[in-house]
Amino acid sequence: MNITRITAIPLSYRLPEGKTVTMGVGSTLKRDAIIVRVDTSEGLVGYGESHPGRSPGAIVSHIHNTLAPMLVGMSATDVVGTWQRVHRMQFSSHGLGAGAAMALSGIDMALWDIRGKAANMPLYELLGGSHKRLPAYAGGIALGYQPEQSLAEEAQSYIEQGYRAIKLRLGDNVKDDIKRSLHVRKAIGDDIDILTDANTAYTIAQARRVLPVLADIHAGWLEEPFACNDFASYREAAKITPLVPLAAGENHFMRFEFAQMLEAGAVQVWQPDLSKTGGITEAIRIAALASAFRIPINPHSSATGLNHAASLHFLAATENSGYFEACVSQFNPFRDMFGPTFSIGKDGCVEPPSGPGLGVEVDESIFKDFPVIDGPGYVVKF
Repeated sequence: MNITRITAIPLSYRLPEGKTVTMGVGSTLKRDAIIVRVDTSEGLVGYGESHPGRSPGAIVSHIHNTLAPMLVGMSATDVVGTWQRVHRMQFSSHGLGAGAAMALSGIDMALWDIRGKAANMPLYELLGGSHKRLPAYAGGIALGYQPEQSLAEEAQSYIEQGYRAIKLRLGDNVKDDIKRSLHVRKAIGDDIDILTDANTAYTIAQARRVLPVLADIHAGWLEEPFACNDFASYREAAKITPLVPLAAGENHFMRFEFAQMLEAGAVQVWQPDLSKTGGITEAIRIAALASAFRIPINPHSSATGLNHAASLHFLAATENSGYFEACVSQFNPFRDMFGPTFSIGKDGCVEPPSGPGLGVEVDESIFKDFPVIDGPGYVVKF
């Protein structure tokens, strides 16, 4: 069963006027997603998701004009071989480009979908896992910069749905970040896990002021306080308090960058995104590397149900798995456009889909409703 065609479909959704969410990377204007379809000689079709970065058109072009010609004709079940060919012809000579890693991720995910369908097995079973309940937190583009009371009310709405953990967006300014964090903790009580994400917006001086407060509210982690390659700041921040782990990984690509993060010795929670970091094949390697050092894996989620399904299967088959990031964004039609991928239970847990492969039935007729929109997805005030 060989690969006969690889197609990338870019999609966009513009948020309604006045419905933006503001966080460390800016205020949302639109959501972008890239669906990758892989056709085979036996008629099986697999689907994956590539993260669009800030330029979905560029990722799509790279898939069509660079990666697809490398891979068409190869065995559709040879995920290691296809990964190695791309690595040899793309990464080893031109470096670990983020765009190339995102492009490869969607193809690799689609090939795993094909493997599961060919074996008539859900992906978690193919990966050696089992159908199990997985703890989830309310994440995605939500719980951003807003008045304290409305933030607490939004958090409470997710708790009422069943979530036992939520993620607050920090990186606005130290004073308001502290006030919001303290207010939400007081409003929701001590039994809910509060996770925090600064989206790379902090300086080390700001982190010094915020981290002790996060320790006081028993925050589960501080995610991406600094840029992904600023290992010096991560090492310095790790000395401030041992009570708040630092988390990162959604903007680290392939196991080689995670190895650098390991050598820096400052990030205690790893968060690879299966649509960014090199796909499921590479995420398995990253999780194995982390497990040797007792580092938990809490994958970052992307836009569509394909990424969410892949993340659930991956967690169900990973020894050192942590939280699933459940997208609770109010305006993300990509999440459920193929039907709900997950459902939160009263125990705060979700389950992986049970169908073969990713377990997602893709209806391509929906794509016409989301034509790609050029331009940035966020606006940042400097």
